[in-house]
Amino acid sequence: MAPNNCTLQHKLHNKIGLFYILFSVCAIAGISLSNFVNPAWIWLHYLTKPTATALLVPWVLLSRTPVSIRYRNAIAFGLALAVVGDICLMLPQDYFLAGLFCFLLTHCAYIYALCCDNISLSAIRNKKLSSEFILLRAIFIITAVFVIFEGIAALILIRLWEYLPNSMKIPVSVYAAILAFMAGLAVNRAIVYPFKNPIPATPYDVTQHIAKNTTSNSAAFGGIFFVISDSLLAYGRFYVETPLSPLLVLGTYYIAQWCFASSVQRRDQ
Repeated sequence: MAPNNCTLQHKLHNKIGLFYILFSVCAIAGISLSNFVNPAWIWLHYLTKPTATALLVPWVLLSRTPVSIRYRNAIAFGLALAVVGDICLMLPQDYFLAGLFCFLLTHCAYIYALCCDNISLSAIRNKKLSSEFILLRAIFIITAVFVIFEGIAALILIRLWEYLPNSMKIPVSVYAAILAFMAGLAVNRAIVYPFKNPIPATPYDVTQHIAKNTTSNSAAFGGIFFVISDSLLAYGRFYVETPLSPLLVLGTYYIAQWCFASSVQRRDQ
């Protein structure tokens, strides 16, 4: 790609990122003003809530140095599905189940992305300790992380179970399990990566190592914030909603999506 084209692409990429932040703030401001000042402010929320997420699709696709093409495309596809989910959840009509399904597909797309460069246990290496010990420790960590996230999902479901309509119990349970699996996979990917690739000796390789690990950490935070956001959303819808619920749900949601979008771009460039 020509230098001028790269410069233009980089500038456009940065501008879209700034617009994402602006529209995210406007979406949160719109719902807050609608709740506390005047319901007429809901128009600002309707305009900017899905638009903010939609902006991340070209932002991801314009990444000059993605960690991989498949990873980039899967994250972009998940974000596109999330836009439809945003629209379903914000409309006055009850399209909650449709929105839930869209975000279920979003998490499936993220799971596929996280598995694109899956860390094989057989590839784990460490010269300082025996490979058997490292393998066992990695298996223990992976298992523990998945148990923790699935346990959190189970505890939330138990707390909400009596408040869930019968028609929503199975869909919400399936969604919670997939969400927990996605978050566990994202966190495991970040934790186990250093075991697979110990810090190399040469400075250039060290830079590559840190860059790749940073993108893994970004996706891990995205998974964690998604769990927080969806847990707050579920409590607000089925249990009790506080005036700050929309602010907390949207704030953590936009951070989660930003983290996943940011995980596409390598940090060594």
